[in-house]
Amino acid sequence: MESIEAMSEQLKLISDKSRLTILACLKEKEMCVCDIVEILQTTQPNVSQHLKRLKIGGLVNETRRSQWIYYSLNVEDKPHLKQVIDQLPSMKEQINATPSQSCD
Repeated sequence: MESIEAMSEQLKLISDKSRLTILACLKEKEMCVCDIVEILQTTQPNVSQHLKRLKIGGLVNETRRSQWIYYSLNVEDKPHLKQVIDQLPSMKEQINATPSQSCD
């Protein structure tokens, strides 16, 4: 079971609109930074900073495939967060409307 301290830090992480949107996207599928940049309409460094904080907080995993890093959710062992993420609106329409980028 998570400590109150850990839960508090995790809930602070998801209180940010951009990070919550990233988690909603990752609920649909794993993604690379460039795809998330398109959906959030922000800069790559901004998205990378949000992803770094989510990774440090244990909410996302990263997997390297050649030069790209793909991010996925890591909340299966965090039922308090999984319930929130399960309630997030679907991002399928936004993801499908965004052409898959080649993160050049």
